[in-house]
Amino acid sequence: MALAQRWPGAENGNAGTGLAAEGRGVEGKGMSRVIAFRAEGDAARPAPGFDPTVAHPARVYDYWLGGKDNFEADRVAGEQAIDAYPAIRGSARANRAFLARAVSYLAGQQGIGQYLDIGAGLPSAPNTHEVAQSITPQARVVYVDNDPMVVSHARALLTGGPHRITAHVEADLRDTGTILDRAAAVLDFTKPVAVMLLAVLEYLPGLDEIRQILDGLVAAMPAESFLVISHAASDISPGRMAEMTSRLNGQLAGASYTGRARDVVAGFFDGLDLVSPGVVKVTQWHPRSQFESERAASQWGGVALKQEDLPRR
Repeated sequence: MALAQRWPGAENGNAGTGLAAEGRGVEGKGMSRVIAFRAEGDAARPAPGFDPTVAHPARVYDYWLGGKDNFEADRVAGEQAIDAYPAIRGSARANRAFLARAVSYLAGQQGIGQYLDIGAGLPSAPNTHEVAQSITPQARVVYVDNDPMVVSHARALLTGGPHRITAHVEADLRDTGTILDRAAAVLDFTKPVAVMLLAVLEYLPGLDEIRQILDGLVAAMPAESFLVISHAASDISPGRMAEMTSRLNGQLAGASYTGRARDVVAGFFDGLDLVSPGVVKVTQWHPRSQFESERAASQWGGVALKQEDLPRR
């Protein structure tokens, strides 16, 4: 998966892996690059649409963050969740702050220059590439999502500065093989990479499926890579969270939102070395002030290092 074997071809609209670049494409040498990848042959299929009358997780989350890229159904679902658990809005913002602190730590203290952000959702500052590239200007960031509205916004908004590369892969979280193959057109998987799964695993109800996904991702990560996870908590304000989950699943397509206990989330990092302080409330992971650490949050978060270049299991 060496980058040198793949990247030059991408400038001609093909990354050398059966992928086609589309959207804004790749600009000239020395310019910023924003790329969207999909497998050849996908163009013949109808693009998946979205139903604005049914709430969608990415748009509900956007509403909680105070964004404008949502519809009435998303706002209704968002308000029902807020009514059950008023702190959810602050928790969503706390998750974005956790993202910023985790990426700052990885780029600034660990020298990580590659990021695979899966289930990225709608762009909402600070985005992974903005944080990483503010510290390491040549950092490469690949976002992954399968929602048509997210894909459209990503192509329009996720830009980089000179020499910076920000790419978007249209794929499903469950299809790790496709994700890794497409991401390898931009990322060099022989070098350390940070794989990020923030507020996305809670939409998969099966633990076996989650572990299979994580096994595939971690096996592809070389030594000295990092895994970053945040996940909705079932054991923080459990009564309110249970009511919020019930209301949210009554509105969302798929109805699969699932909070999990801290020990379950900690188990997602099995085989890796957790960075201190381990799996904690997202507000308590390397907080920048006591005020930040004491803010309400209903998500567990952690960052872990893969020490050895060996399969997870």
